[in-house]
Amino acid sequence: MISAEIQSFIPIVLKACVEASEAIMEVYETDFDPSMKHDGSPVTKADLLSNSIIKLALEKTGIPTIMEESINSPFETRKTWEHVWIVDPLDGTKEFIKKNGEFAVCIALVYQNQPVLGFIVSPANKEIIFGGKEIGVSLLDFDQIDQAERWKVVQPKTTISTPLKIAGSRSHHSGSDLKFNESMRELFGEVEFIKMGSALKFFDLALGKADVYPRFAPTMEWDIAAGQAIIEALGGMVVHAETNQPLKYNKENLYNPYFIVKTKPILERLKK
Repeated sequence: MISAEIQSFIPIVLKACVEASEAIMEVYETDFDPSMKHDGSPVTKADLLSNSIIKLALEKTGIPTIMEESINSPFETRKTWEHVWIVDPLDGTKEFIKKNGEFAVCIALVYQNQPVLGFIVSPANKEIIFGGKEIGVSLLDFDQIDQAERWKVVQPKTTISTPLKIAGSRSHHSGSDLKFNESMRELFGEVEFIKMGSALKFFDLALGKADVYPRFAPTMEWDIAAGQAIIEALGGMVVHAETNQPLKYNKENLYNPYFIVKTKPILERLKK
C-alpha cells in the first residue's frame, strides 16, 4: 500500500541516494583499506558513510529501519512494525574493492512483510531505478531527481530474449546453478549468461536485458527487497526456489531462502 504520505517520501529517498552515492564514489577514488566483519565479509569506509547518510535521511519519514551496517532492533520489536525500510548502503562491497563499478545502493519500503517500493542506485553510472506496483517504475540520472518530467518510464518486458538471457552473480556460484541452467536449456533452447555484481542485475532484469536470475547462494533481505518491489511492479516475481512463493521480509532470520527472479514473459511462458 503506497499512500500519499509514502509517495511524499520519494524525494527524501532520491536525495539520500545521490548523497550516499557521492560519498561512496569519493572513497572509491582513494586507496582505501577494507576491514573484515565478524561474519568474514568485507566492509569499507564507504559502506559506513553511506549507511549514516541514508539512516539520517530515513529518520525524517518516521518509519523504522533494518540496515546492513547498523545494530538492528530485536525481532520482538520488529515484528510489531507494519512499515519498515530495509537498506543495503553498499551492495557488492567485494566488487567495490575490485574497483569494477559493479556495486549498488538498495533501499526498500516493506509493508506487512512485502516490499512495496524499491530504489536501486548505481553510484558509478549515476543512475537510479525505482518503483512499486502502484506507481510503476522509473529510471533517472542523478541530475534529474528534481525533474520528474524527465524520468524515463520503464515498461514491462514483453518477450523472452533469444537466446534466453540468464543473469548471474559475478562472485558467487553453486552446483544448483548448473542444474537450473540445464533446465532452462531444456525449456528455451540456447541460453546466454550475463555476469554482474550486486543488485545491478535488477537493472538488467527491469530494462529487458535479462530474463531470469537464479540465486542458490546466501543473501540477506537488504540485498533483494528493493529488487523485488521493482520486478513485481513490472509484472514479474521473486520467488522461493522450492515453494515458488514470493519472498517475505522483516523475518526473525534476515537471511533469504534460495530464490529465482522471473520477469513477466518468463512467468507467462511457464504458466502455459
